[in-house]
Amino acid sequence: MQLRQARASYDLATLRGDIFGGITTAVIGLPVALAFGVASGLGAMAGLYGAIALGFFAAVFGGTRSQISGPTGPMAVAMAVVITDHASTLSEALTVVVMAGIIQALLGVLRFGRFVSYTPYSVISGFMSGVGIIIIILQTLPALGAASADGGPLEVMRAWPDALADINASAVAIAAVSLGVCIFWPAQLSRWFPATLAALAVGTLLGVLWLAEAPVIGEVPTGLPEFTAPALSVGALAGAVQPAVTLALLGAVDSLLTSLIADSMTRTRHNPNQELIGQGLGNIATGLVGGLPGAGATVGTVVNIRAGGSTRVSGALRALVLLALVLGAGSYVESIPLAALAGILLKVGWDIVDWRFLKRLRRVQREHLMIMGITMVLTVVLDLITAVAIGLIVAAMSAARQFERLQLDNVVSVPLLDQSFLGADAEGADSSDDGVVFSARAGLVALRGTFTVASSKSLIDILGADIAEHEVVIIDFADTVHMDDSAALVVERLLDTAEASGTEVILLGLDGAPATSLQALDVLGQVPHDRIVATLDEARMLARRLLGLPETS
Repeated sequence: MQLRQARASYDLATLRGDIFGGITTAVIGLPVALAFGVASGLGAMAGLYGAIALGFFAAVFGGTRSQISGPTGPMAVAMAVVITDHASTLSEALTVVVMAGIIQALLGVLRFGRFVSYTPYSVISGFMSGVGIIIIILQTLPALGAASADGGPLEVMRAWPDALADINASAVAIAAVSLGVCIFWPAQLSRWFPATLAALAVGTLLGVLWLAEAPVIGEVPTGLPEFTAPALSVGALAGAVQPAVTLALLGAVDSLLTSLIADSMTRTRHNPNQELIGQGLGNIATGLVGGLPGAGATVGTVVNIRAGGSTRVSGALRALVLLALVLGAGSYVESIPLAALAGILLKVGWDIVDWRFLKRLRRVQREHLMIMGITMVLTVVLDLITAVAIGLIVAAMSAARQFERLQLDNVVSVPLLDQSFLGADAEGADSSDDGVVFSARAGLVALRGTFTVASSKSLIDILGADIAEHEVVIIDFADTVHMDDSAALVVERLLDTAEASGTEVILLGLDGAPATSLQALDVLGQVPHDRIVATLDEARMLARRLLGLPETS
């Protein structure tokens, strides 16, 4: 039904928007794909091949109608690490790409896509800001006219003294002008001629006509890419697993976060599992044609939506436009100065940094600021996946502390005064001069809401002492909504505490999910069946009997 409605609603206006979106994003994506290809170490044309293969398959088979896919900053950085640290040949590097695509497709088939939406924003912000900083650092050497350094940003920073001692003035001028064009290009002109393309054109003209001393891309192949067979040896496949998992997870997170942005702009809902399948198929095709792996591109997707693109047609058309450019434009990119691409990428890196979050640092909660900072620093100094993983762990620990406070607020532990709860005939010797009875041989522990591992230890510390103070304790589960295994085992420890202190236990209102959790772990094995009651009146009568008081009518 939904497919029929989508086809029926596709009209000339939708087609016009898709055409305009596809062409606009192709023009914008051309210089960025070239730049990311160079930054990754695979070469400029690899960026274009990746934009074509991934862009087409992800658009056709993915789960986000308006998303544009292609080389991205995080994937280019990750691929540079693969080339320098995990592959000795081009075939081995592309084997990692193919394997990463297979892993992504399997994640989609196994329906793991929905979990990305649970990623805290502080982790996303730190990750994206770290990637932006990495891109800026990596482009400093080409902007100075120096050769790129093998390794990550730390190796690039170690190469700064030599680069500064031998600055190529032509490269610096081209990079500065290209960066300036990206920054100051009029917004009115961007609708017809994007700033990145203008910067590429101006930087190339400077290099060709006046500043020829600046290093250029050099000879690049033209025409269709050649099929590249993966390295299928046992050693190559075994060595590809770890970097492939890194690429797959990074691409999955990058793509699905972009899908969430597209949803917020179009008020639609993407299919995360289908999106992973499309991204996986696209990266498999990319690896087989020698392209740079990629993911959902946030900038391209936003531009596509703003230009009118709203269906898969815009993404597929973008790939076809780039293919047409590749078939006849290969010879024209040989003279593009690397400094021009560096100037463009410096602006891209700056835009990727989450300045909106950074401007609010003074207002951000301390825990969120710490998570963002840890993720950002680890992204720069270690690697992307490790940074995200540690960021998620720290975020989970912070969330656990908040859950602990919220859950403990739902715990009620009160003494039940004998006269008011057990009846007037339960009055004991403990009384004041005016005859008011203060004895409380019975106590009530009410667990209301949800209880998880977050509050387990504190529940023992708080409730254990209270239970030991009474002769009878009623544990009330009537308002308990959920109880995980850790909380269920806490109940068992509370029962052990009661037994050790000689306190009788009555379980009240035990039903539904909490009862299932306790029974599954055999927590109730030590509780006699007649100690489990449904109402407070039944608990009162049972408490009187356990305290040796006469039954009431």
